[in-house]
Amino acid sequence: MEGLIVLPRRLLSRTSLNTLHRFKSYVVARKYQLSPKLLQPLRLGPNRLFSSEQNDAPKPQPQTWVESKVIPDKIKPYLYLARMDKPVGTMLLFWPCCWGVALATPAGSFPDILMMSKFLVGAFIMRGAGCTINDLWDQDFDKKVERTKTRPLASGQISTNDALKFLFLQLSGGLAVLLTFNQTSIITGFASMPLVVIYPLMKRFTNWPQTILGLTFNWGCWVGYTCIHDVVNYQAILPLYLSGVCWTLVYDTIYGYQDRQDDKKIGVKSVPLTLGDHPQWPLTAISAGMFGGLVYTGYQMDYTLPFYVGTSLVWSHMLWQIWSAELDNTPNLWKRFTSNVYIGGAVTASMIAGHF
Repeated sequence: MEGLIVLPRRLLSRTSLNTLHRFKSYVVARKYQLSPKLLQPLRLGPNRLFSSEQNDAPKPQPQTWVESKVIPDKIKPYLYLARMDKPVGTMLLFWPCCWGVALATPAGSFPDILMMSKFLVGAFIMRGAGCTINDLWDQDFDKKVERTKTRPLASGQISTNDALKFLFLQLSGGLAVLLTFNQTSIITGFASMPLVVIYPLMKRFTNWPQTILGLTFNWGCWVGYTCIHDVVNYQAILPLYLSGVCWTLVYDTIYGYQDRQDDKKIGVKSVPLTLGDHPQWPLTAISAGMFGGLVYTGYQMDYTLPFYVGTSLVWSHMLWQIWSAELDNTPNLWKRFTSNVYIGGAVTASMIAGHF
């Protein structure tokens, strides 16, 4: 192979290196009558084009929109702190608000789209605020968990003082949205703040911290209803709210199995650790509580057949999540967790259809 020009490695793309490595393996294989496949894991000397160390190097994480060049580097850690690269949480907070609005909507009418739009903005802001509060409490734990050790606070990209300033801006934005509602809704919204603040601490004290998350994430049922009727109707809202709590218990338990080993190692509590390797039947019972709460809500509100068809399909999907989840397979768990975005939307659509 005399006469070849050897280029510095830094001038070659990763694709070019792979191609040249395969070519070099092929030449050696032809010379010694070996299969090129046998040479893939081998190191081909000090001048090798592509070593086994590079093959074994961890693949870079896929970039999100936050990494766009138009976003200043100084802002990016704050966007990650608020989980703006992962909108799933925003939608899971948003849908119960829509349930409350739909519940309060008169029969034969469509819900107020402007009101729902306000809740979408509010969910976006307050979900980010909740993530900031969570990371402020848990930054020491996050450093010890594989999935969370690169978060801005845990990795030192943002100081605690800067995170508190950012939290003030987030809460101010949430307050600005809340103040556009009526007085009952404003008071009801403020009543959720203790839950928002204490949820991250619950994993230190109870085996069921996901229950507190459920109480927090579904509080929008109360605010959504009161922004339409300006009154708290416990009989109407409570079954729907508890149904949402059961829903959150299921999806966040599935999500939490990603961190089960790390949680055990650092000594925090969780539902996955409590239920162990066989959570299917307990989660099935909890999902039945969600379905029962929805059915009772429909009975109280005299919803029509489409509501019951829709909620039955919702429960079927919940059962699929539970029984098909592979507890040690992160991509599998993430897929089932994110599918709950559609669950929340399906419940909303079923409630709207039940008005007609």
